[in-house]
Amino acid sequence: MDANLRREIILDNYQNPFHKGLVEDSKGEYIKNNTNSTSCIDNIDIMYKIKDGVIEDIYFDGEACAISTSATSIMIRTLIGKTIEEAKVYLENYEAMIQEKPYDKELLKELNVYDEIYLQPNRIKCALLPFISLRRALEGEKNEQ
Repeated sequence: MDANLRREIILDNYQNPFHKGLVEDSKGEYIKNNTNSTSCIDNIDIMYKIKDGVIEDIYFDGEACAISTSATSIMIRTLIGKTIEEAKVYLENYEAMIQEKPYDKELLKELNVYDEIYLQPNRIKCALLPFISLRRALEGEKNEQ
């Protein structure tokens, strides 16, 4: 991917993140997870609404760097409407890409902007932060804070 396009996608999703801001959940329909980094300021809350095995909605909020915020924005936009099984396959491929293992490049689409994140080892955790929270939610873990 062209370096300018890579920067443009990351900056756009950082400056104009998709579904940023948590929702009022008086009915208790959302699972809320907090994920943070022990090595930087990244600290995000993600709320998921899963119904009948399908991810209906996802929102996030918190303080995070451009990599973490943009990865969260792209990831949640892509996962809304997916079944839990489809989302798990997607997340497995994302993790494989970050860890320099074989993955389905076509499946990840826009998240391929992070395919060279391994060149900056200190940014790997930033790119994995939303993945960790989403994986927890899909495995049914609740981490409400």
